[in-house]
Amino acid sequence: MSMKIGDKPFKERIEAGIQNQFMRGAVSGAQERLRTRKEASTVELGDWEEWRSHGEEIRQHVLENLDYYLHQLSENVEKRGGHVFFAQTAEEANEYIKGVIQQKNAKKIVKSKSMVTEEISMNQALEELGCDVIETDLGEYILQVDDHDPPSHIVAPALHKNKEQIRDVFREKLNYLKTEKPEELALHARQMLRQEFLTADVGITGCNFAVAESGSISLVTNEGNARLATTLPKTQITVMGMERIVPTYEELEVLVSLLTRSAVGQKLTSYVTTLTGPKEEGDVDGPEEFHLVIVDNGRSKILGTEFQSVLQCIRCAACINVCPVYRHVGGHSYGSIYPGPIGAVLTPLLGGYDDFKELPYASTLCAACTEACPVKIPLHELLHKHRQNIVEKEGRAPISEKMAMKAFGLGAASPFVYKMGSKFAPAAMTPFKNGDKISSGPGPLKEWTNIREFPAPSKQRFRDWFETREKGGEKE
Repeated sequence: MSMKIGDKPFKERIEAGIQNQFMRGAVSGAQERLRTRKEASTVELGDWEEWRSHGEEIRQHVLENLDYYLHQLSENVEKRGGHVFFAQTAEEANEYIKGVIQQKNAKKIVKSKSMVTEEISMNQALEELGCDVIETDLGEYILQVDDHDPPSHIVAPALHKNKEQIRDVFREKLNYLKTEKPEELALHARQMLRQEFLTADVGITGCNFAVAESGSISLVTNEGNARLATTLPKTQITVMGMERIVPTYEELEVLVSLLTRSAVGQKLTSYVTTLTGPKEEGDVDGPEEFHLVIVDNGRSKILGTEFQSVLQCIRCAACINVCPVYRHVGGHSYGSIYPGPIGAVLTPLLGGYDDFKELPYASTLCAACTEACPVKIPLHELLHKHRQNIVEKEGRAPISEKMAMKAFGLGAASPFVYKMGSKFAPAAMTPFKNGDKISSGPGPLKEWTNIREFPAPSKQRFRDWFETREKGGEKE
C-alpha cells in the first residue's frame, strides 16, 4: 500500500463517500466525542494557547536547525550500538530494510502502527520479498485481515467500519465464532497476535519523536503492541520521517502532552515508550540489533519554502477531527493515506499535483483545522497557497474555469460592460430559476447547483437601491 489509495477519479471517490451513510454517521459521532474529550483535557491542562505556542516554537526551532539535530541524533544512535541509514527516497528506504531482512534470513515481521511505512509502501516491498508482515495495531490489523483495506484516519484507521462488519471479517478470515461485542473481538485479535509476537524474526515500528540528545526513539500507543514489537524480536527497525525530532526530553514532554490531548482527549496514553539502541549487558529484554531508517521522500524539498510549516505536524489528527469536509466524505475520498486538512496540504507536496491537485479544493477554508492544530500550522492558508500555485504557477485550472474568470475579468474591468451585465443577469437566469433560487445552473454554475441551490440575481441591483436610498426614496 502506498500513499496513493486506488485509481478512481476524485469525483467518484467523493460521491462514494457522500453515499456511505454509515461512514458519515460514524465519522460525525467520532468527531463529536473526540472534540468533547479534547476540550475537557485541554481545559484541565490550563493555558492551552500558551502550550500551543510553545509547541509551535519547538517544532519551528527543530526545522530551522534540522541538519544539526539529525547529525546529533545519528551520532548518539551509533554511540549506543545502533545503525542509522538516511534514505532520500522511498525506494532507498525499502532497499535498506529489505537488506536487513535478507541478512537475518527473516520471514516473519511484526509491525506497530506507522504512517511513514504506509507512505513508502514498505509492507508491499517486504511481501514481494516473500515475508509475512503482520500489523499489530488493532485497527491496522482489522484492515489487513480485510484484504488490505486502506486506513481512513491517521489515528483511528478503521473508523469507517462498525463492529458488525469487523465480526463478519473475523468470521470469514480468522475462524471467529463469537459475537460483535468489542471485548470479544479484541480478545480474539490478541489471541491471534500473541503467537505472532513470539515467533517473529524482526520488529518494525514508526517513531512519534526521536530525542536528539540521547539517540532515543519515543512511541506513543494505547495497546502495548509497540512494546512487544520492540522487545521480543532480536532485530528492531524503526522508520521515521526526518522531521520527527525533539532536541531533549524536556521538549518531548511538551509535545507528548499536546499529542495525546489533541489526538484522543487523553492526559496521557496508556504507553509512552522510549527506547535507546539495542539491549546492553544486564538488560533483560530488548533487541540485539537496532536500525534507524530516516526517511526524506520529498521533505527536504519542502524546507525553506512557503509550505515549511506543514512539517511541524505531529500526526495527532486534530485537524481531521474538526473538518466539516472530512465529516461528509470520509478518509478514502482523499485518495491518500494522509486524509483531512493535513493530507490536503501534505499529500500534493509529497506526491505531486498530477495525482493530487484536487485535494487543496477539498476544504471550506473555514480555518477550523488551523484553530485545532496543537502546533499552530496555518493549514487553511497553506491550502490557499496550493490553490494559487495550481492556478498561477502550474496553469492547471480547467479550461471552463479559465474562460469564466477571463470573461469576468473583462466585464469587471469595464464599468459599462459590468453595468449592462448586471442589468441583464436577472432576465438571463429566468429559465433556470426555481422561486428565488437557481437549482440547475448553466455552464460553470452547474458544478455548484449539482450540490446546492444558488441565489438568483435580484431585479433591483445594489447600485439602483443605493442611489434611490441616497435620494431619500427607498423602494422595496
